[in-house]
Amino acid sequence: MRDNGRMSLFRDDGIVLRTQKLGEADRIITLLTRGHGRVRAVARGVRRTKSKFGARLEPFSHVDVQFFARGSELVGRGLPLCTQSETIAPYGSGIVTDYGRYTAGTAMLETAERFTDHEGEPAVQQYLLLVGGLRTLASGEHEPALVLDAFLLRSLAVNGYAPSFDACAQCGMPGPNRFFSMAAGGVVCAECRVPGSVVPSSEALVLLGALLTGDWATADASEPRHVREGSGLVAAYLHWHLERGLRSLRYVEKG
Repeated sequence: MRDNGRMSLFRDDGIVLRTQKLGEADRIITLLTRGHGRVRAVARGVRRTKSKFGARLEPFSHVDVQFFARGSELVGRGLPLCTQSETIAPYGSGIVTDYGRYTAGTAMLETAERFTDHEGEPAVQQYLLLVGGLRTLASGEHEPALVLDAFLLRSLAVNGYAPSFDACAQCGMPGPNRFFSMAAGGVVCAECRVPGSVVPSSEALVLLGALLTGDWATADASEPRHVREGSGLVAAYLHWHLERGLRSLRYVEKG
C-alpha cells in the first residue's frame, strides 16, 4: 500500500459531508467512511447536468464508493478518484426540503468533520453515530433540535468528552447537582463548584441526560423553553472542547 509506484482500487461506504467545486466540471467530495475515516476524493465530471454519478454524491447521501488511488495518494499526497458510487440511503431527500432538518443536518455534518481531523484514520463510532443521526433526522420522528443535540452529546462522548448531568463530574457525588461547569465536564456539587459555573434548570439537565442515553420519551415530552436552554448548554460545551464554535449552529432553529 505504501509503494509509490502502485495503483489500487478500494471500496468503502460513507456519508457525504460536503463538496467543493474543482475546475469546470469536477468536485472534491469529502466523506466520512466506515473503514477509512474521513476521505477527500476527486469526482470527475459530476457537475455536468446529465451526470447521475454526481447526483449520488451530494451532502447527506449514504453511499458505497469505489476509489482509485496511486501509491503516493495512499500515503497522503494528492487525492484519490471516486470512480463508482451506489446509493445506500438518500437521507438528503428527507432533510433538504425542511429548514429545521436541513440546518440541524448541516450542523451534524460539520461536527462529524471537525471530530475527524486526520484523513485516513478510522472513526467507526463517529461514522455510526452520523448514519443513525441522519436516519433519525430524515424520518421526522423527533424534533430536529433534539436530534441534533443528541448527536452532539454522543459525538462528544465517543471522543472522550462525555458530560455528566447527574453525579458531580469532579468528586462523583450522586446527583442531582445544581451547578454546571464547562471546564469541569458537566454538573458539579456545591463543594466542587468553580468560578464560571452556571445554574441551569433541573428540567434542562434531565432533558440532556435523556438525549445522551437515548430516552426519547422523556426528551420528546420536554417543553420548548427547556429545549432551548439545553441547546445553549450543548453548544457552549461543544465550543469549549472544539475551541471554536460551529458556523452552522447559528442557523439552527431552536424549539
